[in-house]
Amino acid sequence: RQLKLDIVTFSTAISTCDTGGKWKDALQLMSVMSQSQIDSNTITCNAGISAFEKGGKWSEALQLLAVVARSEVQMDEITFSAAISACEKGGEWEKALQLFCEIVQRKGEPDMIAYSAAISACEKGEI
Repeated sequence: RQLKLDIVTFSTAISTCDTGGKWKDALQLMSVMSQSQIDSNTITCNAGISAFEKGGKWSEALQLLAVVARSEVQMDEITFSAAISACEKGGEWEKALQLFCEIVQRKGEPDMIAYSAAISACEKGEI
């Protein structure tokens, strides 16, 4: 029996890369998903950003966030919180705060994860 490649399969696989810290595999899966003409959703994008965050790849996380922002994929608190955490881990406190302000502009009240990541970024930046 052959595995059906669909959004659920890719979301699950990318989420596994997130928890395993395998950002290169997540990037490859997202590329295969695109080549297979399977549209991303919020879950796959969040998992991809989180995989970059766990791998210490803040720049790649922001690149993916920019792609998501230009697409029809709905960004949620997890999307922004993962990107803020990626910036925090990369010592990019200014970018983390920019994203935090973007949440406020787009969504209103940030969640506790976003607050925590932004505060941690400022702390690491010794602000």
